[in-house]
Amino acid sequence: MYTTQAPSRPVHRQFPGGPPLAGLAVTSTALFLAGLIASTVMAGKAFPSPFDPGASIQTYFHGGFFQFAAAVPLAIYAATASSRLRTLGIRAPGATIALVGGALAAAFLSISGLVTWTLAQPAVLASPALVRGLHYLAFATGGPGSVVPFGLLVAGLAVPAAFGALLPRWLAATGLIIALAAEFSTLSLLIDGAAYLLPVARFAGLAWLITAGALLPKNRPAPAGSGPE
Repeated sequence: MYTTQAPSRPVHRQFPGGPPLAGLAVTSTALFLAGLIASTVMAGKAFPSPFDPGASIQTYFHGGFFQFAAAVPLAIYAATASSRLRTLGIRAPGATIALVGGALAAAFLSISGLVTWTLAQPAVLASPALVRGLHYLAFATGGPGSVVPFGLLVAGLAVPAAFGALLPRWLAATGLIIALAAEFSTLSLLIDGAAYLLPVARFAGLAWLITAGALLPKNRPAPAGSGPE
């Protein structure tokens, strides 16, 4: 005896818009903050100097695990946001810029997390020169290396969302300001005083991604009068 089954619904219709963007941004933010807070509490100080005692460096840089983990939901956010923009009819380069920027930001953040984890290993601490070199590499990759393309993710989402009326204008404008701060953080590689732009752009950007992810629609509303008669 044969039985008939109703045709299965396509996956993209069962889960329109992909994973929740706000949830991904919250997860990435929570993991990053967890590593920052845990490292500071355990070491009793903020980012250590390459010339600090080995025990202090080792304790602080155990937080590299959280930094590496935070890169994963950030990469998923970039892919999901780019796909959703295209679903919403955005054909401008912004969707691709958001994807590339988010992928690079996540990649450099994960590299920084792995370098940070390496700095916490006892064998590395025996070589002060190696500690200093890896310390600078961790800053370069997790600082401007990650924050600058992070700005591209924000801008790539804010600009097309503004032109397509997908987000409130004030939110899109705020995103552009944050993106500019992220791009100017490149100067931290040349000027020590510009390093303050890194946390400003990172944490303001994460808060912006959470808000934008919560407000960005999954589907375009049907035009008025297009419903069934």
